[in-house]
Amino acid sequence: MDIGPHPHIGLQTVTWLIEGEALHRDSLGHEQLIRPGQLNLMTAGFGISHAEETPARNSGRLHGVQLWVALPDSRRHDPPSFDHYAELPVAVLGAARAVVLMGELDGVRSPANAHSRMVGADIVADADGEVDVPLDASFEHAVVLIGGHAALGSLTLEPATLYYLGSGRATASLTARAGSRFMLLGGQPFGERILMWWNFVGRTPEEIEQARNDWERGSRFGAVPARAADRIPAPPLSTRIHAPG
Repeated sequence: MDIGPHPHIGLQTVTWLIEGEALHRDSLGHEQLIRPGQLNLMTAGFGISHAEETPARNSGRLHGVQLWVALPDSRRHDPPSFDHYAELPVAVLGAARAVVLMGELDGVRSPANAHSRMVGADIVADADGEVDVPLDASFEHAVVLIGGHAALGSLTLEPATLYYLGSGRATASLTARAGSRFMLLGGQPFGERILMWWNFVGRTPEEIEQARNDWERGSRFGAVPARAADRIPAPPLSTRIHAPG
């Protein structure tokens, strides 16, 4: 992986590795190696730029997820920040273990700084059988199969597919084989209409366009140390962005 400097606004990147190593550098001066079982949390706020790469000394494999969390209107103009969590808490769900990445699951809370009520968990089945996952009925939820074999009722889950569960559920019961892994994602319905274009999350077409122009002019987002030569240019805004109706 070699992703040159690029900008973000209005979101958090939640980086979680299952295998391999990755090196994060950002315009605040942070340089952080992440390994499996650790979490990198970058809060873009008003604007930040970062680069991500595989370090020179590595295991030869890379497998993980990066979740993007839209910041609520009250926090999206805050100064940017970065946090690294070397350990995260685990919720025991019968024959499964759930590492709580963001928010809270079954009374176990992640130390990661979330700005709205949510849950993000990496769940691994230790044995064949049922995995009963307690849910907050006020949240919308979804699951993503990372690996192995699992089913939700009569529905066999396919990898790399987000299965939306809706809201109003107190539990989700999955049948899984030992070693199967899936992500649980959820949160309160957002309550705000958002726009997303490239690496930006905003509310109006004008602020998206302004962020793009600021990046192209070299203002607002700072510079990533040692990676200035290969910054990623913004794609053209060839058509007008329309706010959702």
